[in-house]
Amino acid sequence: MRKGWLRFLSCTLLGLFLAIGFHAGLAAATERPNTWFQAEQTGRSLSTLSQSLQSAITPPPAELVQQAEERYQAGQLLDAIALWQKATDRYGQEGDRLNQALILSFLATAFSDLGQWTQAQGAIADSLAFIQNSKLETQNSNLVLAQVLTTQGQLQLAHGQPSEAFKTWRMAEAAYRQADDPTGILGSQINQARALQSEGLYRRATVLLTQVEQALQSQPDARLQMTGLRNLGKVLRLVGNLAQSRAVLEQSLAILQRRGFANAEKVQDQTARSTSELSGILFSLGNTTRAQGETDTALTFYQRALITAPSLTAKTQIQLAQFSLLVEANRQAEAQRLLPPLQVQLAQLPAGRLAAYARIHLAQSLVRLRSRGAGEAGGAGEASAQVFNGAARGLAMAMQQGRNMGDRRVESYALGTLGRLYENTQQWDAAKTLTQQALSLAQSIDAPDIAYQWEWQLGRLFCQGTQPCSSTGGLEEATAAYAEAVKTLQSLRSDLAAINPEVQFSFRESVEPVYRQFVELLLQSDSDAPSQNNLKQAREVIEVLQLAELDNFFREACTNARPVNIDQLDPQAAVIYPIILPNQLAVILALPNQPLRYHKTSLPQVELEHRLTQMRQALRPTAFVEDWLPVSQQVYQLLLQPVETELVASGVKTLVFVPDGLLRSLPMAALHDGQQYLIEKYSVVLTPGLQLLQAQSLQRSRLQGLLAGLSQAREGFAALPNVAVEIQQIKAEIPSKTLLDQSFTQRSLQTQVDATDASIVHLATHGQFSSKADDTFILTWDGPINVKQLDQLLRTREGNLKPIELLVLSACQTATGDKRAALGMAGVAVRSGARSTLASLWSVSDRSTASLMIQFYRELGKPGVTKAEALRRAQVALLQQDDYTSPYYWAPFVLLGNWL
Repeated sequence: MRKGWLRFLSCTLLGLFLAIGFHAGLAAATERPNTWFQAEQTGRSLSTLSQSLQSAITPPPAELVQQAEERYQAGQLLDAIALWQKATDRYGQEGDRLNQALILSFLATAFSDLGQWTQAQGAIADSLAFIQNSKLETQNSNLVLAQVLTTQGQLQLAHGQPSEAFKTWRMAEAAYRQADDPTGILGSQINQARALQSEGLYRRATVLLTQVEQALQSQPDARLQMTGLRNLGKVLRLVGNLAQSRAVLEQSLAILQRRGFANAEKVQDQTARSTSELSGILFSLGNTTRAQGETDTALTFYQRALITAPSLTAKTQIQLAQFSLLVEANRQAEAQRLLPPLQVQLAQLPAGRLAAYARIHLAQSLVRLRSRGAGEAGGAGEASAQVFNGAARGLAMAMQQGRNMGDRRVESYALGTLGRLYENTQQWDAAKTLTQQALSLAQSIDAPDIAYQWEWQLGRLFCQGTQPCSSTGGLEEATAAYAEAVKTLQSLRSDLAAINPEVQFSFRESVEPVYRQFVELLLQSDSDAPSQNNLKQAREVIEVLQLAELDNFFREACTNARPVNIDQLDPQAAVIYPIILPNQLAVILALPNQPLRYHKTSLPQVELEHRLTQMRQALRPTAFVEDWLPVSQQVYQLLLQPVETELVASGVKTLVFVPDGLLRSLPMAALHDGQQYLIEKYSVVLTPGLQLLQAQSLQRSRLQGLLAGLSQAREGFAALPNVAVEIQQIKAEIPSKTLLDQSFTQRSLQTQVDATDASIVHLATHGQFSSKADDTFILTWDGPINVKQLDQLLRTREGNLKPIELLVLSACQTATGDKRAALGMAGVAVRSGARSTLASLWSVSDRSTASLMIQFYRELGKPGVTKAEALRRAQVALLQQDDYTSPYYWAPFVLLGNWL
């Protein structure tokens, strides 16, 4: 056996056999075909490997391998499997264990594509056994072993076993080291980073990817450097590092251009390989900029990628991406202009798996287009009928192709999407039948990522497309279907957050509504109030949604949730769940040792959000009391007035809000009952959910602080001259280490966090909370630290020193114009590792902030005063000062997490 084809094998590890490579790209498309259009060309395929094999093995097996590859590429998986099985038999007869092991790894991937996990695992096990039995200790045997382990790791990751995949890819890396193959080593490390990310181990994944990038920067082979950076860029997109992904991809493009292809889009005589590489990089850039929300830039990259697309399949993928993005951006006219040529290309694709998925995804985009009433194609009459008929025909063809191939994933997606199409046209019975068939197929192959969509769809169909569901209709069946959908989503939590960024991209459309519609069903009742069981379940679902939103924010399963008994934690606290639904505001109240209470206000979501926005806008420094007081009273009436008597009678002292939507950005302390502000009666706390609370109370025996701040202007942010005063006076209240201005750098902060036993970390500096993790940061002297970096920095002390009791961010603010910006504040609170976080919804005069903070620490030092009560007293003290009676000065400071 010659070394050449094995050397090629190792080179493809950064493209072909990676978790983002050709086979795995197909697998990802199969597992999540609603985003198949973002599967990318890698520039290399098994056909190249098959051609190399022909020069190293006898012709008959080589021909079988080549034929199998051709069938695989065409999506004819059953034919490919049959041919590969014949090839393995031939190699077995010849005693060629290495080739037999290699082809078995191909078989394992094909079986996994079909969802046949038992067969896939069996093929990999046999492959490893053949390698071990060969007892060869050569470079070639190590390379084959590495390939087999790479495939095994991919199967483990796809089957929800990231820890096992990580171990397997570590073994693959070791095999590449034995073979002295640096490219294979780097590929295995990229795979390991994906496994770590899938486990929620973001910090370790980031460190590993940084090492890979550094190694690639010193790679002397320009082509390997370019290919490695391109694939690294794709993985960085998958793990949510969009800015870094873009930078790496742009560097990969620059390397290609420096190698003489600066005008490759205009030159006709470039090599096919070079134009394919160019198209692949541009397509990757399109996907990354799309994830960044830059629609026009993404469309430009897609168009450039299309010019040099190497095949009809590649062109179709790119155009499907273009079409779906245009539909998503509500650019109907452009989408309709693209539709006819796209349909022509689809008709030219050879029958197979890729063609089937292409038809499914076009149909999904058409359903979305029609649902939004986009343009003439989504309207009534002949044009609408043509869209429906065209989509239905394409789905019927895809369904039949899936059946012919024995590919139940394809068949399930085609059936379910056809059911969605019939739902769209209100053909309820046909839609229900198709959806049930699709769900049965998804469950038969253990595909929860598909199943939850059909469970959700069934829930809607049992309501016959109406919300709320008729109690005389399918309410019971719909509730059961939604419960299964939510349960399935929970089982997919890490997958949705970490493995598939396109689900993050469409979270508001494809995940969040499942929870909200389920809550709406649970709260329906012909009587005065839903049952206690339904109220408890609705409360649990809202908490689960809060977790899902945080996972979505970080692009990873970021929290370990544990139920907390609020009565045992604090018998004097009430928990309030305000829930924003399309046509009502629902409020669930949990009082200590009492049944749940419930009230609702029939109010369209648009109108409610308008009132909430009015209140937020009225809380400005130039406003008069006549501006903020009426709207603060209106919101109080919506949330608390119906349960005012019960709150007083219960004797509670703390109100814990689990806010929803725009309510996260509203200072509950400023609600007004007509006589006084809420903060004058109760301590007020926010939490993303009781499941996230750390139940311990503040240990006051030895309070120590780490105080850091910027008083001087930096990075375009204004000076905060009172920060120095704030830090000095806080230091007088609690013994502290201080870092001010030039001494407050990222490195010095890290050093002090690691070295000190401070229970309080107080950062008096500019910062911003945003709905995007990359845009949520605090400012140090040498630049910003975003929320993921802050997580890494603060959590380094875990297991070594006492946990951080309280993190204070005294000059941060939520991003202007970002309705979901308070997610960033909740994200910091959850990921900092601190038991409690004190932050501000907007940046306030630093003189009043200094006054409030100093009073807060003064109160906190008193025996028996909780963190929530210390904040309440500090806020009341400030509002009683003539200069600071406006809620603008004292209301934005909110306590998140444990309030004791």
